Amino acid sequence: MKSLIDPVVALAEDAGRAILEVYATDFEVQSKQDESPLTQADLAAHLRIVAGLESLTPGMPVISEESGLPDFEERRSWDRYWLIDPLDGTKEFVNRNGEFTVNIALIDHQKPVFGVVHVPVTNKTYIGCDGFGAQRRDSDGSTHKISVADNSATAVRVVGSRSHRGASLDAYLGNLGDYDMIPMGSSLKFCVIAEGGADLYPRLGLTSEWDTAAAQAVVEQAGGSVVTLDGKPMKYNTKSDILNPFFFVIGAADRDWLALLPDSG
Repeated sequence: MKSLIDPVVALAEDAGRAILEVYATDFEVQSKQDESPLTQADLAAHLRIVAGLESLTPGMPVISEESGLPDFEERRSWDRYWLIDPLDGTKEFVNRNGEFTVNIALIDHQKPVFGVVHVPVTNKTYIGCDGFGAQRRDSDGSTHKISVADNSATAVRVVGSRSHRGASLDAYLGNLGDYDMIPMGSSLKFCVIAEGGADLYPRLGLTSEWDTAAAQAVVEQAGGSVVTLDGKPMKYNTKSDILNPFFFVIGAADRDWLALLPDSG
């Protein structure tokens, strides 16, 4: 898989450039209409990534948010496939805060074993790969090995969505004690944990598998974990829909974070 790293990073960067071409225009935000500039950014990235992956690994299936979900009867037999979100962070794109990403993951037997998360605005790329570890590549070409924090901060650094917040999360935070909330969009929340900048991301709301797979690979290869509320690793391609269960992204593992869930006993 290590031989895939540079070509896939190049694909993600190419998709990022396509997104920025739309991002730089004075686009009008329309409500998910096919010809809206936002959808043009999604589609442009999608087309470049899918074409590149099909060339790189001929015959390997590709699931993209922009191409729809194959029937489970077809994909349940897939041992390995690509899972991509060409533009993760729709609201961040519209709000022009830069916190959107390109996500490309390789799933092997229901586990994300390789993931690339590219941040077009900063031209940073996060990589996680079995047998390689986790790395951040910066815009100046430098590379940095990354790892999760060994210990949580005195005020726990909790990363959370800018766009989604609910009563369940508020109840959990009430049990946490001192914490600092770091608002952030898209799969960047995972990446901040992977490089030690936050301790915990409790996601008590719906996401889809293409939102999380690439970043899960980054976190896990950086020494962290992504677990469902029963403490088990989050898996992929196990059912007919593509919605994730609620989950926690854990960096610092010095506390039993799941035990603080309300009504956990």
